[in-house]
Amino acid sequence: MPLVPTAGTHHLRLTVTDIQRSRSFYQDVLGFAVAAESPGDPDDPEVRTDPFRLYGGVVFEANGMLLGLRPVAAKSDRFDPDRVGLDHLSFTVAARDDLIDAAARLDEAGIPHGQIIDMTDLGIAILAFDDPDGIQLELTAPI
Repeated sequence: MPLVPTAGTHHLRLTVTDIQRSRSFYQDVLGFAVAAESPGDPDDPEVRTDPFRLYGGVVFEANGMLLGLRPVAAKSDRFDPDRVGLDHLSFTVAARDDLIDAAARLDEAGIPHGQIIDMTDLGIAILAFDDPDGIQLELTAPI
């Protein structure tokens, strides 16, 4: 028996520099619906430290998981996948063709992305891109 038995992932919160820019990205690019939003001014230091006001952020319903954004990073800060913590966040799509469609839509929106990579030994294909703060995101499809 594990020391701490878990039953799944409940939520994930990302630290961002600009809540409106990031909110638009996750809502418009990935299509996530807002589940809750801070009732306070995200620039108010008291709001930014208050979990009951969502730290000035927003929470999305992201395909059965909650994804929160917390706007407390310095405006000049950028994500670094080579530091301790998050490397990247991957979202599942139904099929490899969805990766092709996503790449075309990212192109149309002017969002840079990598090539679709078939990882046949793992039975998946991936498409990588970054959010506005440089947080590495990925779409993963079965192959």
